Amino acid sequence: MDFPSVPKVVEAEDWTYTMRRSMQEIIPGLFLGPYSAALKSKLDVLLQYGITHIVCVRQELEANFIRPNLPNHFKYLILDVADCVTENIIPHFPKVRDFIDGCLSSGGKALVHGNAGISRSAALVLGYIMEKYGLSYENAFSYVQQRRFCISPNEGFMRQLKEYEPIYRAQKTLQNGQSSKEKGRHKRRIDEVDEYADIPEAMDQCS
Repeated sequence: MDFPSVPKVVEAEDWTYTMRRSMQEIIPGLFLGPYSAALKSKLDVLLQYGITHIVCVRQELEANFIRPNLPNHFKYLILDVADCVTENIIPHFPKVRDFIDGCLSSGGKALVHGNAGISRSAALVLGYIMEKYGLSYENAFSYVQQRRFCISPNEGFMRQLKEYEPIYRAQKTLQNGQSSKEKGRHKRRIDEVDEYADIPEAMDQCS
């Protein structure tokens, strides 16, 4: 399977505790951080970094204090995810992938945040990095942690991320197979057009 090369990690500053309160760029155009990075008071910072899209991860119970603060400035994807070991996070990966890919392909930049930017939002970014670059959980974790040292998905999320590798690989294999079949069908349609292209001339010869 063909995957793009993982971007080289830009040298990060020496990690300090206070950095967990700000966002970090994981790959070009994709940031991970806490809710405090997406407050109204941080509008100028978000605009300075070119943020256009925000993934807001929260549990329904948290909706009163973790919410999309700047809907007039950014496009939001709001996900209802609890930070507990029994929460099923894998179903959210395709939505996050499509949202981020759509953002990056349009020249935008995305921020993914939960409350602390450590467990839920980190797990979603890890799933995205794994699928995009064909990485194992361990390699993706090492890569992301070089940019945001404090990431720590809960045990349930870690287990699901490890299970996700064969899932996304199987899906990619299936998609590649379907793509090959589509190409085959397209070729047959072209061949059929060529085959019937000579019919009018043959009819002229018979008349």
